[in-house]
Amino acid sequence: MIRYAAHEFLETQEALRSKHAEIEMHGLFAEMAQDPALKNLIRNHQRIILNAYQQGVNLLMGKGINVSAMPHMAQMRTVEQPTVGLHQPQMAAPNPQPTQLSDMTISTIMLNWHKAGSAVGMLWASECVDPQVRQYHINGANMCQEMAYETWQYMNAKGYYQAPQLADHTMNTMINAFQQPMAMTQQQSPQPQQPALY
Repeated sequence: MIRYAAHEFLETQEALRSKHAEIEMHGLFAEMAQDPALKNLIRNHQRIILNAYQQGVNLLMGKGINVSAMPHMAQMRTVEQPTVGLHQPQMAAPNPQPTQLSDMTISTIMLNWHKAGSAVGMLWASECVDPQVRQYHINGANMCQEMAYETWQYMNAKGYYQAPQLADHTMNTMINAFQQPMAMTQQQSPQPQQPALY
């Protein structure tokens, strides 16, 4: 039996429970989605999460999976070039008693779930001592941030999630507040550094 540290074992159990719920939730979302492009996006994400779930189960069961040797997953496809700036944003009033979720609500839930998965996955990775388990969570965090970005691209293209932009003069003022470090000339020699005390 493989002996894992308590933190990494419990966090991996939590990751698998979360992936289990995501797989089922994506199945439900795919049934509710009206837009064929969103249905396709959801099914693609479900396959990715299902694969990650199986990898995690195999890892915990000691089935010889080499997580660090896995190729980086292919870059998510670009739905459309992102649009920056507000273009008559509209938000419908929420329906407190829905019988069906809208495509905007489905994609919003997916986006927030993937964003949270990315942040939590990297936090879990930082708590791991086993290199394989650590890499599993790093891969999961990266997978989530890529799915979040793909979901956001879909939402941006549909006008569900517009990206506000600051005025040019405001951005320039903020950018110009930063100064470049002074470059060392060849005549200057670096001073010996004292060892850092921690």
